[in-house]
Amino acid sequence: MKSRPLVIAHRGGALLGPENSAAAFRAAGAAGADMVETDVRRTADGALICFHDDDLMRLANDPGKVVDLELARLRRLVPGLLTLDEAIAASAPLGLMLDIKLHDPAILAPVIEAVEEGGARRRVIMALRDLALIEALRRKDDDLVVLALLADPDGAAAAAAAGANWFRLWQGEVTEARMKAVRQAGLRLAVMTGQPRNAPRPETWPPFAVGRIDQSGLAGLLAQRPDAILLDDPRLMHPLTAMSSV
Repeated sequence: MKSRPLVIAHRGGALLGPENSAAAFRAAGAAGADMVETDVRRTADGALICFHDDDLMRLANDPGKVVDLELARLRRLVPGLLTLDEAIAASAPLGLMLDIKLHDPAILAPVIEAVEEGGARRRVIMALRDLALIEALRRKDDDLVVLALLADPDGAAAAAAAGANWFRLWQGEVTEARMKAVRQAGLRLAVMTGQPRNAPRPETWPPFAVGRIDQSGLAGLLAQRPDAILLDDPRLMHPLTAMSSV
């Protein structure tokens, strides 16, 4: 039995290689991650790709929207871009968390099909952003593991009623009361490190962008005993888990 939470490499391990790339996945596995998390969007020609933002400004200095561009052009603009099928293959044998960026239930069938065809059902967590989407998935599939990525940090009971297995709290939202509510709802708790933004606000705690954390913050988070921690650099866990095993 593990004495530490699951270590989930956010955006595949965004401080280990290009985010959501096969290179980051490999580095995350070598760094001791149990799972990699990646983002799922759909292109203009219907391809499922692993890309976080809805446009290409941050990563390619291009204002184009993912939904308006075809896969071939996106591949030219973003070297190393993975389709969902490629990400499923590249992540093996690690666990794979799929952060579905779309709210339309129509996205569920092709994602489930890709998971099935890739033989990844037992290592995938579907991360969904609203209750209606969780309910829609449960009408299609009783077995896939679901993480609720709700905007409401007090929504654990509703997430459980909709069919979720896990609940996400941001690091700055974690309180004893909320952790207790997650447990009482019968859910497992995943904590996302940093702020919910790529550029941190200096007046907000914790003082880091999404996925970032320092050793002090990570030690404090481990003391709260979540079931999983999402962070950009799994290597930060090494000295802390080594100390806890002494």
